Amino acid sequence: MDWQGRRKSDNIEDRRGMNVSGGGQGGGDMLRLLPMAVKLLGFKGTAVAAVLIGGYLLLTGNLGGVLSLLGLMQPAQVSGTAQPVQETAAEKELVDFVSVILADTETTWHEIFQQQGKTYEEPGLVLFRNAVQSACGFAESAIGPFYCPGDRKVYLDLSFFDELKNRFKAPGDFAQAYVIAHEVGHHVQTLLGISSKIHAARKQLSKNDSNKLLVQQELQADCFAGVWASHADKKRKLLEKGDMEEGLAAASAVGDDTLQKQAQGYVVPDSFTHGSAAQRMQWFKTGLAGGEMERCNTFAKK
Repeated sequence: MDWQGRRKSDNIEDRRGMNVSGGGQGGGDMLRLLPMAVKLLGFKGTAVAAVLIGGYLLLTGNLGGVLSLLGLMQPAQVSGTAQPVQETAAEKELVDFVSVILADTETTWHEIFQQQGKTYEEPGLVLFRNAVQSACGFAESAIGPFYCPGDRKVYLDLSFFDELKNRFKAPGDFAQAYVIAHEVGHHVQTLLGISSKIHAARKQLSKNDSNKLLVQQELQADCFAGVWASHADKKRKLLEKGDMEEGLAAASAVGDDTLQKQAQGYVVPDSFTHGSAAQRMQWFKTGLAGGEMERCNTFAKK
């Protein structure tokens, strides 16, 4: 990606120097999530559950949706002390990269909202290490990047990008940008009232139908990520050769079928909450093809 020297966002909140410990009931602590995940998802063994919990959240940005699915939305008691941030040159460059990508999503969504007679409210992006407290509860890095609708912020531990490359075999800066754009896609859903409607509707649905609605929500966020990529490419020439392939590889790597095969060797479609690899790639490409959010109606009956 041709990102160096471009505008950086003013909405980065650096909490990497904050030592955070969680307490209380609920929240995102993996030690509390794992037993519930085994019970809910019907899998045996914490290792399998860890793969699934991490996989469902990695590249989805929907902590609120998954934690509410698990019944773990209560806030935790958190204490923290600020320490000077120690970072390598590579990490500093990565912070700059994240800031530039967030700024470009701001430009895109401001333009799109303005065309529709709306005002885009920019999300914050919180950088953290190991664990963080959000309005959605206490979360550890193991669950990956996420968006919390409660405070309208994206949360990111930069070490996730190493996992994206090494564990999920999705390297490249555009794969990283896709992660951020997907998270911002959930913010767009919040601003448009889509997320609140989905949350209300799921209360009236069976588990299987609720999962299907979550899939539609996640696929729309993938499509919105594609909308951003289209604008970044056509209007600001941010993308370079091979970037699209990196984004598609990232979308494929976190498809529910891919993650379930990795975890247990077989696929259970009724338990999908984010869509198959093929679906995620399809909707990312749909947004990318025209750069129009109107194409991202994943909820339409077929």
